[in-house]
This record gives sequence, structure tokens and C-alpha cells, in this order.
Amino acid sequence: MTDPVPFLDLTAQFGALEAEWLAAIRETGAKGSFILGPNVADFEREFAEYVGVKHAIGVANGTDSLILSLRALGIGPGDEVITTPYTFFASSEAIDVVGATPVFADIDPASFTLDPKSVAERVTDRTRAIVPVHIFGHPCDMSALGEIARRHKLAVIEDCAQSFGATVGGRVVGSMGDAGSFSFYPTKVLGCYGDGGMITTNSDAVNEHVRRLRNHGAVKPFIHVEVGCNSRLDEIQAALLRIKLRRVRADIDGRRGVARAYDRRLAGTALVVPATAAGAEHAYNLYTVRIPRGRDAARQALADAGIPTALCYPQGLHLQEVYRRLDYRPGSLPVCERLTEENLSLPIYPGMPERHIDRVCEALTRALA
Repeated sequence: MTDPVPFLDLTAQFGALEAEWLAAIRETGAKGSFILGPNVADFEREFAEYVGVKHAIGVANGTDSLILSLRALGIGPGDEVITTPYTFFASSEAIDVVGATPVFADIDPASFTLDPKSVAERVTDRTRAIVPVHIFGHPCDMSALGEIARRHKLAVIEDCAQSFGATVGGRVVGSMGDAGSFSFYPTKVLGCYGDGGMITTNSDAVNEHVRRLRNHGAVKPFIHVEVGCNSRLDEIQAALLRIKLRRVRADIDGRRGVARAYDRRLAGTALVVPATAAGAEHAYNLYTVRIPRGRDAARQALADAGIPTALCYPQGLHLQEVYRRLDYRPGSLPVCERLTEENLSLPIYPGMPERHIDRVCEALTRALA
């Protein structure tokens, strides 16, 4: 019997880090500093250096990193924020949570990221910000989006949850907007063993405001100047993330190696492999292809062969029940709607064995034939 092909193998990485990880837990316990301790402070500094920004602020999860970024930039009731419908719900949910209205723009069919032309068409006098999502590890066209933001005096909050380590024009994602939002959910390029998030910024004012908001709006112990929340990156998770950050370039290179192998083996088939824009470097949190005809049958054929896949995403956010009040209709964002019927994410992770890559490609090629 052939060995199973996992969609993502987190156990191998844990095994490689186990001794160092357990030593970090023991050290943290011996110090007795568990909330906003030295590991969080050191990880924030190391993360900011990696991304190339002045400040990094650890928070409890990726969703909070979006919410607190929006709040720190003054986004709230009556405001509109343009974002993509082709992403995980948290990207638009955060806009709703602060009382603003998400406005969905269409996406580029090659990169799956926001189409700047569609964004420009949706700017109104109520628009206050753009939330570009660097989806699957591919960076958005930040030059074009940045120009729209400058022209209309809009804030830019980069959603980097799926794209840690990706670059565009030589700059790391999270360094090109007013704030960058990161998730350390275990499946991410840089993931912890639970929940965690980070906000990056070059603004002293945003840095100060987020640090206050993440700790109940306090300026010092028991002195509060606004209503914040409890959203602090855990000290033990920070210790793990410091270990993984030191190895993350090799992990990203490993993902890119798997993607190149897929590209070679799947060339000439009836599917469309991921495209990377000129000047961009993909981080491949996911390897997502387009199958213009027969996507569901191909997925079933892979499942029958013991190969797991994912549909990211099966329905655009603009057509989901939660946003019925916004009055989008089928056909409103045609590129997004087409891609939700064609997308299929294949197994990918650092160190994926070549025999598993071969099995995925052989089964998919047979299904497409």
C-alpha cells in the first residue's frame, strides 16, 4: 500500500524542532514571565527587522491584527473599505467589526489578487482605506494600489496572513502600507502551535495606538484612556516563532521548490498553474491551480487516489448570506465568480517528498486526460 499524501505535514517540522522548542518552554517557565515577556519583545524586534519596518506589535491572532490596525488608523462607522471578495472571511469581517462597510472589488485572473482598475472604480467620498490581500502567498500590485491610495488619501492595510516572506519590487509584504497584518495560524508559512498575529508599521502613532489597544486601552497599569481589548501574543508562542523565524527562509525556498516541480510536471495539461507577476516573489502558502472544465471531477479523482485537496474559495464573499444586505448579485464580480468554480489547491509544504509530488501530478494528469 502506498503511503498517504498529506495536504500539509506539520508533524515533520515539529520533530525537527522538538528539542529546541521544549527547551524554550522550560526556559520560559523558569523565568516565570508569561505575558508580554522577553520573547515577545525580542520576536517583535526580529520580525520588524525581517520585514524591513520600524515597528512590529504582537497580538493574539491574525483577525485581531486586522481589527486593531483599522482602529489605530481611525476607520469606523460611516467609512467604506475596499477589499477582495476572494479571501478568507476575516479580511472583510474585521471591517464590519469596526463598524465600517466592506466594498468588494474584482480580482486579477492570473494572480488572484485585487485588480487595481476595479479598486479605482469603487472609490467614493466615503472610502477611507484599502485592504489588499496577498493571497496564497502572491503579493498584490502594491505600486498601482499605492498610487490609488495616495491620489485619494486612503489608508492601506496589507493583509499578509498567507504571504509571509513574499516580496514585490524587492520589498517584503507588510512594509508597503500604513500597516501590515500577519497571522501565525499553524498552517501559515510562519506558523505557531496555536493562534498568534503581528502588526507591522513605520508609523510611531500607529505603533503606540496598537500597543495600547491590545492591552485594554491602558497607558500604564490600571490607567485606561480608551476601550481596547485583550489581544496579546503568547510568550511561549513567541519563543517558538523566534526559533522558526531563523529557519523560515529555508522553508520558503522549500515551498518554492515544490511549486517549481509542480510547474514542470503540470505544464501542457488542461489546467492553469499559478502565475507570478514580474518583480514579485511568491511564498506559496498554497499552490492553487485553475481547472477551467471538470474541476469537481478532477478533485474527486484525486480523492479516490488518496490525495487531499482544498477549495480556496468555493464562494466569493460578496455573494455570501452575511453580505446579502450589500446587494451584490451573481455577475457583479465576474472574475472572482469564475475562479471560485475553477480553483483547486494541491498539497504543498517544505520537505514534501518528490514521490508525493509525482503521485499528485500523475493522478491529476490522468483525471484531466
